[in-house]
Amino acid sequence: MGDIESLPFLEAIRQMGLEMGRDNVCYIHLTLVPYIASAGEIKTKPTQHSVKELREIGIQPDSLLCRTLQPLPEDERRKIALFCNVQKEAVISAWDVDSIYKIPMMLHEQMLDEIVCHKLKILARAADLSAWRNLVHAQENPKHEVDIAFVGKYVDLQDSYKSLNEALRHAGIHTGARVNIHYLDSEEIEKTGITVLEKMDAILVPGGFGQRGTEGKMRAIRHARENGVPYLGICLGMQLATIEFARNVVGLAGANSTEFDRDTPHPVVALITEWLDRTGRIEQRTEKSDLGGTMRLGAQKCPVEKDSLAFSIYGPEVNERHRHRYEVNNVYVPQLEAKGYKVSARTPSEKLPEIMELPAHPFFVGVQFHPEFTSTPRDGHPLFKAFVAAALKHRAGSKLRAVAA
Repeated sequence: MGDIESLPFLEAIRQMGLEMGRDNVCYIHLTLVPYIASAGEIKTKPTQHSVKELREIGIQPDSLLCRTLQPLPEDERRKIALFCNVQKEAVISAWDVDSIYKIPMMLHEQMLDEIVCHKLKILARAADLSAWRNLVHAQENPKHEVDIAFVGKYVDLQDSYKSLNEALRHAGIHTGARVNIHYLDSEEIEKTGITVLEKMDAILVPGGFGQRGTEGKMRAIRHARENGVPYLGICLGMQLATIEFARNVVGLAGANSTEFDRDTPHPVVALITEWLDRTGRIEQRTEKSDLGGTMRLGAQKCPVEKDSLAFSIYGPEVNERHRHRYEVNNVYVPQLEAKGYKVSARTPSEKLPEIMELPAHPFFVGVQFHPEFTSTPRDGHPLFKAFVAAALKHRAGSKLRAVAA
């Protein structure tokens, strides 16, 4: 409450309550209950004022979800209920926890699910949260541990990669591993070298835009390729793996993406000017096109080649979401494949490379799409699970080599 931008949405849900009937709408208000450390007190006034603002525009919350540092004392719950015109049982504490996956149990224990069902007159079976409990137990009791280097350029703000962070943690849950993510600035690698990568069990290069930090990412990619370290490149990470391979294996000096160097003698990654979207409509773009409006966006089904690592992970078909403008240049693919580069999935119409891998490497995979968007804590994601499993295998092999030495 309080932001002018939210007023149209609040008015919409007020009208929704009128038009659909109050028995068909449940209003839950998320509100802050701050703790003033210097006074040692919880302050309920912000919540009271926030509810007062809602009631002035015609919305009476059915339940309050109170964000706090710790569970609300009963006296404070009674006070909030009294002055906000809400039943005490519907004043729910949402305190800080060390894992977001504990939140469903927290809310269930305070009967929020039953409050909502009762308000909407829904007769439902008792909630079974055993899957969530098992998930949290697996997260808190890992059997193994891996160190993964996350080489990007936005690492100072880790929420920039929130979906990837969670996808790796999901994979850790399903492989029984604690995934220690080491955020490494690719520009620092350009300056100081790859020593920081030597103790890593795997390397991941995420998506991104622009030239800054790309040479550092390619140094990390080369380290992974030459030393048998599991590698996963996502979007830009696949493109940079292709450029690194073209330069250092195929011998195409100066190979690059036209995004970074328009005059490169070997544009192994380039801007495709025309393609079919998932509805069959022709999309077009040029270097002068609007950046956001000309991306290849959304999910697209692609067949996966048999006898490939990608096939063992995905099966015969991959259907993932995209968000990019540049593509691996098909003109150079035959030269790349002659040296051991494999394209294991292509778009059905334009035959654009969707997945690349190096069959001679234990685990070296690049994908043009964003698999992190479809990872869930309950199921994980097959690509990330395979990546973390490869990291575990590499770590075990490193220990055996150290013992033998």
